[in-house]
Amino acid sequence: MYVPAAFNEPRVEILHSCIAQHPFGTLITHGKSGLDANHLPFHLAATEGELGILHAHVARANPVWQDVVNGDEVLVVFRAGDAYISPNWYPSKHEAHRQVPTWNYVVVHAHGRLTVRDDEKYVRGLVARLTRTHEASTPQPWKMSDAPRDYIDTMLKSIVGLQIDITRLIGKSKLGQNKDARDIQGAGEALRAREQFEIGDAMLAEAARKQP
Repeated sequence: MYVPAAFNEPRVEILHSCIAQHPFGTLITHGKSGLDANHLPFHLAATEGELGILHAHVARANPVWQDVVNGDEVLVVFRAGDAYISPNWYPSKHEAHRQVPTWNYVVVHAHGRLTVRDDEKYVRGLVARLTRTHEASTPQPWKMSDAPRDYIDTMLKSIVGLQIDITRLIGKSKLGQNKDARDIQGAGEALRAREQFEIGDAMLAEAARKQP
């Protein structure tokens, strides 16, 4: 990924936070059948390994887990928001007319080594952690014990676990950092007016950092 210096986000804790807040990633593999991409929910164990470990699962019917071998290098892409930016939102455009459209976004690339985890204990623990995380904000959180044990056992047999030991994290936060603070703020306010809060709020925070 091309990352100009102004858009580079090297802080591991920020990248981990982006992954945790946007855990639905794209797993890119290059196995025996060639390039493949699978869209999966991930659980990040931030304190495991040097840069963290990603845990996921796929349907047993999905050929990806048989197309790869343990130790294969893979890439997982996490998108943390994006938005079109109109030149009309920059105050400087109305003075000099020297602005063009662009697209702002925040993304994290996690490179790592894959291990297939085809064992019941692993997938049971993973599903339990994913469930606790994503049910926590609901009024009546669902838990695995709500369903009959034999049903859960059957469902767990139909999935295979994937573990990715992260070897490299690359973060790109393109929020107009190469613009004047007033232009960043103008675009951020326009996005918020359109209820595109994620990138809008991020741009307003960036504008505040640039202001004297």
